[in-house]
Amino acid sequence: MPWGSGTASRSGGSGGEEGPGTGDQGPERSTAARYSGLGTAFTGPRDHWSLFPGPWSLTYSRIYAVIRRIPRGRVATYGQVAKLAGIPEQARRVGYALSALPDNATVPWHRVINARGEISPRADPGLVERIQRALLEAEGVEFDEAGRVDLARYLWRPRQRRGTGKREGRRAG
Repeated sequence: MPWGSGTASRSGGSGGEEGPGTGDQGPERSTAARYSGLGTAFTGPRDHWSLFPGPWSLTYSRIYAVIRRIPRGRVATYGQVAKLAGIPEQARRVGYALSALPDNATVPWHRVINARGEISPRADPGLVERIQRALLEAEGVEFDEAGRVDLARYLWRPRQRRGTGKREGRRAG
């Protein structure tokens, strides 16, 4: 259960943007809600946004692909994921993509935290934050007394691919 059931925003964001957590659930959430029962008809690892055409499907697929590259024991920030997915300055969209994940998703959602090194608060706080922290601690990520991760120590820094000028994720293992 990545974020729990319900329609609460996983990004916990507030502000003038439309989308999950702002009262207007946005096209992403309404489409997901409409088709949420179909996910069980498909087998194997899935990015359910790739199953339904829409302007967000390619972007969400890129976001999920970046998050899948984050190795065990490392974290990435919402902004870092957005930049690597080709949507710089759109960290909030990463939160929306994570909030759209089905409960049985294979994306390691728990490895994405905010730029302060904290687990972002949710609209309905409690269980999800404890699950995320427990998953990170099980991978060896440590939290200080204030509940922060030392980004200097645990932040994922993708390597640069030789000759391409593009960055590549470190492989876990």
